[in-house]
Amino acid sequence: MGKTALVLLDLQVGILALSGLDQTKLSEFLGRASAAARAARAAQHPVIYVTVSFRAGHPEIAASNATFARAKAAGGFVIGDPSVAVHPDVAPQEGDVSVVKRRVSAFGGSDFDAVLRGLGVDTLVLGGVATSGAVLSTVRQAADLDFKITVLEDLCLDMDEEVHKVLVQKVFPRQATVVSSEEWIKEVSK
Repeated sequence: MGKTALVLLDLQVGILALSGLDQTKLSEFLGRASAAARAARAAQHPVIYVTVSFRAGHPEIAASNATFARAKAAGGFVIGDPSVAVHPDVAPQEGDVSVVKRRVSAFGGSDFDAVLRGLGVDTLVLGGVATSGAVLSTVRQAADLDFKITVLEDLCLDMDEEVHKVLVQKVFPRQATVVSSEEWIKEVSK
């Protein structure tokens, strides 16, 4: 029997700053993410933080990559820059795993799959930013790789609320179980 891992995607200072959330809503979101991480650790589920960053000069980003072209042009999200750090309210704790990716999906340009296989993980519980970006891309690839998937709908953010709703209500349920973080915490705390 495999393990379940909580995977938190792109909860980085620079990305959260672009989320459009006011300070109150951001604090509430980060509080829910922190509570989920505490519950996962208490249940002895690995907590995996996946972040995106690039080398100086962005050699990983082709001119044709529309998704990351703005980051390259602005010189942003470079390894070591404060913008790529996980937000301090949900920062990794001792024993948590950090994975750096170079693309939208957690699997893209990273050792995420090797980490999951090494830990014996077969079930992913996902939350992160953005619902239409890292979460969607990771759900699709994880499903193709035969992982069981749960999406914590209130731990996903997207600048477009309508897109978020369509994804969590209509798209994700085709490949994942979609629940609130509160429901998931109750389940793993039994």
